[in-house]
Amino acid sequence: MNEQIRIPEIRVIDPEGKQLGVLPTQEALRMAEELALDLVEISPTSRPPVCKIMDFGKFKYEQSKKARESKRKQHTAQLKEIKIRPKIEEHDLQFKMRNAEKFLNEKDKVKITVVFRGREMEHLDMGRKLLDRVVNSFSNIAIIEKDAVQVGRMLSLILGPRSEKKGS
Repeated sequence: MNEQIRIPEIRVIDPEGKQLGVLPTQEALRMAEELALDLVEISPTSRPPVCKIMDFGKFKYEQSKKARESKRKQHTAQLKEIKIRPKIEEHDLQFKMRNAEKFLNEKDKVKITVVFRGREMEHLDMGRKLLDRVVNSFSNIAIIEKDAVQVGRMLSLILGPRSEKKGS
């Protein structure tokens, strides 16, 4: 930028985007000063390097504004957990499945955990059947990201939102 440009000749672009051609660096700096703007090196690798006359402060502000805007539009997927018991009542299960569906529609991942207590550990098959039932009900909006794994007294799996195909 400005005096930091050490190459004797550069290709210059004016503030409107028109090429002024290959000029000596001192002459390009003088033109930028007359317009009260900066001479900024755009493409240092080309021969001769390409420089543009612009307001560098305004350029940096617009770049940071674009970066903020793109960051604001990003969605980071969170992992939401839903805990159920093997002997859960039907209405309670439907309520928890509605919450899981809401999370999946918001593009979050859902960890469904079946918690066993006491002698329920003897009936792990009941927990697996319950997880299969939940997975089957979400087959149209979710995919299994991590299959059912038993850790201690808990059996859990992770569901992720099904990505929509673009163009079809």
